[in-house]
Amino acid sequence: MKVLCIGDIVSRIGRDMLFKFVDELKYKKGVDLVIANGENSCHGRGLSRACYSEMKRAGVDAFTTGNHVWGVKEIVSIMRDEGDVIRPANLPSGSPGEGSVIVTAKNGVKVGIINLMGQVEMPPCDSPFTAAEREVERLKAVTPVIFVDFHAEATSEKQAMGYFLDGKASAVFGTHTHIQTADLKILKNGTGYITDLGMTGPSDSVLGMNKTIIVNRFRTGIPQKFELAQGRGQLCGAIFTVDEGTGKCTAVERIWIDE
Repeated sequence: MKVLCIGDIVSRIGRDMLFKFVDELKYKKGVDLVIANGENSCHGRGLSRACYSEMKRAGVDAFTTGNHVWGVKEIVSIMRDEGDVIRPANLPSGSPGEGSVIVTAKNGVKVGIINLMGQVEMPPCDSPFTAAEREVERLKAVTPVIFVDFHAEATSEKQAMGYFLDGKASAVFGTHTHIQTADLKILKNGTGYITDLGMTGPSDSVLGMNKTIIVNRFRTGIPQKFELAQGRGQLCGAIFTVDEGTGKCTAVERIWIDE
């Protein structure tokens, strides 16, 4: 089976890119399931019900989040009502929602999805490694096909998670830094890996924000209000091919579409 994983969706431009290219990718690549990180989809921060419904219509089957998960208050009711939106599993005890979910792909295969958040230069959270171990064990009782979105700042922490889950998860992909990395690989024990999927949103930008404002902020050191960039879009992600019986990854393909 093939699973398309889409990196951080930013703003209206990112959502438009889903409508333009997800169905085409499903058809041309034979994709059975689409997972996307939606924490920046609503005006660059958070996930609203309107944006959720829109991206579902565009073809996304399940959503992960990260440090901006609480950016829109509606997220609590969305997670409660829909069952296909998750937050990092290692958030403090008592956080609303779930850190993992099992969904059914169009080919009938059950797929486990886990969301984790890093500890390096990120908001306070519990150990992602302990949470990963706990969630993998729980999902393995149902399916060998497990995907992990590790929403983290440090590349070293992401790489460490990849090796930690090698042979335990079908794929580990990083999100959060919005820049796609060139290290797609299949690890020794059969786990597909990429340090960061990249961003789906404004291409002519700095991480989705107006580049002039960001450049001036770096040049002068004077704080300025961030503004979303406009213009053409890009869609970034990866397609993981997984053996349905063993859960092992057999191929990884980079996806980068720039208008």
